[in-house]
Amino acid sequence: MSWLADTRDSYDTVAESYAEFVADALEQQPYLKAALTLFAAQVDGPAVDVGCGPGHFTAYLASLGVDASGVDLSPAMVGLARRAHPELAFEVGSMTDLTLPDASVAGVLASWSLIHVPDDDVPVALGHFRRVLRPGGLLVIGYHVGAGTRLKTQGYGGHPMRVHIHLRQPWWLARRVRAAGFTVEAEWSLNPENEVSQAILFARASA
Repeated sequence: MSWLADTRDSYDTVAESYAEFVADALEQQPYLKAALTLFAAQVDGPAVDVGCGPGHFTAYLASLGVDASGVDLSPAMVGLARRAHPELAFEVGSMTDLTLPDASVAGVLASWSLIHVPDDDVPVALGHFRRVLRPGGLLVIGYHVGAGTRLKTQGYGGHPMRVHIHLRQPWWLARRVRAAGFTVEAEWSLNPENEVSQAILFARASA
């Protein structure tokens, strides 16, 4: 799939600059920090951060006592995460082909990583999330709210990129999450006054 190669190569290119850009993300976004804190409080067992980037959210979850690990499509991002957080496990992988065993985790975090997956492949990713989660496990997805797709050709640090960013309405994502075998428990709206707002969806894997 060409979008996978484009996404991987783009984030390999901007890895260092992206890590600098998100270094203080949690301090700058208290509601996002609160969402991750709630995730940590609700997860009873190991959790995986899918699309973990340089591992900043993974490390925050670990600081709260979660047995957290990370998976990212970009080898450069995984390399940064391993160097910054050598005490944690990070692996290269795709959310559309997760290699984790069935029912092996109690929580899945996908923070602004599903936004690069085309609509037709979203059910594939959600199916993997459901497969690796134990019954009752928690799924949290952060995403951009809107409609349509934007092609990002220049990114962090001014480096060239070629990634598609898919904007989605809450009803659209919630419908597919339910179809994948989850119960949607909550949805948070972030920065609703912005031109492109953000949202966080909380869902439980059905028994």
